[in-house]
Amino acid sequence: PSRERSFYTLGPPLLGSAPPSRRQARPPSLPTWTLFLAMCAAGIGGTFQYGYNVSVINAPTEHIHKFLNESWQERHQAALGPGTLTLLWSTVASIFSLGGLFGAHLGGSLAIRLGRKGGLWTNNFIALLAALLMGISSPTGLFELLIAGRFLIGLNTGIGLCLQPLYIGEASPKHLRGMMTMGSSIFLTGGILTGQIFGLRELLGGEKYWPFLLSSCCFPAFFQLLALPWFPESPRYLLIDRGDEMKCIHALKRFHGPLQYKMEMEDIQRERVALAGEKPKKPWELFADRSVRWQLITVILMPMGQQLSGINAIYFYASYVFAEAGIPPAKIPYVTLGTGACECLTALTCGLLIESMGRRRLILGGYSLMTAWCVVLTCSLTYKTYTWAPYLSMASIFAFILSFGLGPGGVTNILTAELFTQSSRPAAYMIAGSMSWLSFFTIGMLFPFIVKGLKEYCFLVFLMECCLVAIFIFFFIPETKNKTFLEIKREFHKLNFGGRTQEHEAEICERRHLSCEF
Repeated sequence: PSRERSFYTLGPPLLGSAPPSRRQARPPSLPTWTLFLAMCAAGIGGTFQYGYNVSVINAPTEHIHKFLNESWQERHQAALGPGTLTLLWSTVASIFSLGGLFGAHLGGSLAIRLGRKGGLWTNNFIALLAALLMGISSPTGLFELLIAGRFLIGLNTGIGLCLQPLYIGEASPKHLRGMMTMGSSIFLTGGILTGQIFGLRELLGGEKYWPFLLSSCCFPAFFQLLALPWFPESPRYLLIDRGDEMKCIHALKRFHGPLQYKMEMEDIQRERVALAGEKPKKPWELFADRSVRWQLITVILMPMGQQLSGINAIYFYASYVFAEAGIPPAKIPYVTLGTGACECLTALTCGLLIESMGRRRLILGGYSLMTAWCVVLTCSLTYKTYTWAPYLSMASIFAFILSFGLGPGGVTNILTAELFTQSSRPAAYMIAGSMSWLSFFTIGMLFPFIVKGLKEYCFLVFLMECCLVAIFIFFFIPETKNKTFLEIKREFHKLNFGGRTQEHEAEICERRHLSCEF
């Protein structure tokens, strides 16, 4: 049996036979170091890679333009036209999103075939190949290698965004599931901040070092390749998908401790009986399943709302926003660095608050505050000729990022993990990931035209989007804190089947999907 020490004194052992009132009173303490370290090992090669590679491409933009010009000149003995240069740079920047979209589809299949941990571990070889291609693109003068490397690192991050929260969400006890899954957002924002730091011209943002900057994504991959084999596979995957009870118990003992694992084992067994041997579903099967209709609507709308909220617009076009706010060009990279630190801090704060305040309150408050700050930012950009306007714009941008990090930035990924049972969860992540990457690509393509057309009123578009998402959350998303996956499924029962006129149909579906609860 495992001998990991607890972080805190847990008091008398909580066995599986404890009464319900005692279960509710269990303090939200971390049971073992193994669970915490597994979250770190999964995060450094998962969502950290996404955040790092999103932010790291901004610093060497001018140097990559020069590389594209020189490569074309040497190859064709002719200057590269402005239109062709724009096309090549757009391809380098946007191919990352295309790779992420493919990765989102591939991640669900890897989760079923190789397991959650096995898929994460294998994914690192894609990152290593991407780092190699981007690193040798400049010495060889082949910009095609740069494009291929950006596609592969996008593929890597798409898979990681799917598998990391899936692995940690299934390994965590229900009273810590939100806090542990928040690790995905903490590592994502940490990756953004790290990419901004290394992208400074004093470090790797100079002309000589940009290939090393892009290929530095190999270091998180190496770390995860070495660290992840020391941790067990997801207990739910081992028992429900593989039917290996002994390995499941061993994994639970390592993650939850030898005294606290029995209650989680009971929850997994109840879910296994409820599924009655149901095989993992395909994404298109979820669209035909009425019992997950509103869960599916939620995981489609919430990633779209997260990406279209305006947060990516601030990071992609931070220079424009800060220039409009009156910030000197020489200071803009350091102000942008402050935005990354701000979001990282709020992700940590959200991780501490999520088990006490709940998911619904945080995400609803986040979108409501973002709506308000869009109004303030629009007013400050409109009256930018006044001396106070640049300072108000700066404050609004940082407040917007704080509001995003406290709610939408972290809670969105947790909802995808909690709203589905074992057989539907990988397919749900494939759908949510696809919507997230499509929205990511869309905002990157459309925001320049929105800015050109609306100018200082461009954030009114994001104001409307944040307001609509907040309304949806208020009316349709229940609280999921400290509930099992089967309990959350029952919360959506009334939304999926309506009132008394459909009781018979609802009862048939409930018997099929939740037989153990009858």
